[in-house]
Amino acid sequence: MSAALTARSFADLQPLRRALQEAAAQEAERARLRREAERRARAERHLFRDAVGPVAPLKGLPDRHWPAPVPPEPQPLQRALDEKRVLRESLSDAFDVSTLLDVDDQLSFRRPGMGQDVTRRLRSGQWSIQRQLDLHGLRVDEAREALGIFIRLAHRTGLRCVRVVHGKGLGSPGKAPVLKGRVQGWLVQKKEVLAFVQARPADGGAGALVVLLAPN
Repeated sequence: MSAALTARSFADLQPLRRALQEAAAQEAERARLRREAERRARAERHLFRDAVGPVAPLKGLPDRHWPAPVPPEPQPLQRALDEKRVLRESLSDAFDVSTLLDVDDQLSFRRPGMGQDVTRRLRSGQWSIQRQLDLHGLRVDEAREALGIFIRLAHRTGLRCVRVVHGKGLGSPGKAPVLKGRVQGWLVQKKEVLAFVQARPADGGAGALVVLLAPN
């Protein structure tokens, strides 16, 4: 398996968030500069008229048709909005995922319309794991935000198969996994996720999920 990008703490995601914020700020500055350039262009077009006053066309000359001004290039406003949405993304903890899971020897999930062969191939390791997110040590709110950012960036960069390590809960009070059920519910709410299965023992077993993402 190729080297995997592992986010082991909430602090590891801060550069990603700063990068998104800087991108949004740069886009806003470019938009301001474009508006200023358009304002100057309009002023220059009216400079002659303001300097000489009203004019009348010369008689006997054919009419001239000036080409329409070239419209400005479309701006990626939706992408800027998406970046801001990522920073405030919140996945519901009240989502009931139990009715959507396939109950077999290992719980799994697949979108409606996806065949059972998808989870079977995912479980057998036919998709190579390309990136990993480790949620160990994170509070619930930190894990929720980290997972949302990780899945969105993985999908945007064209990754298809990732692993999410939520832990087995051995260090939690009562030895019960705190994040396992929440991570399943959060993943089901992400439109980028097509399916997930419990990882094979060599890949984390009951403490991790292997996730298949939709093509970008």
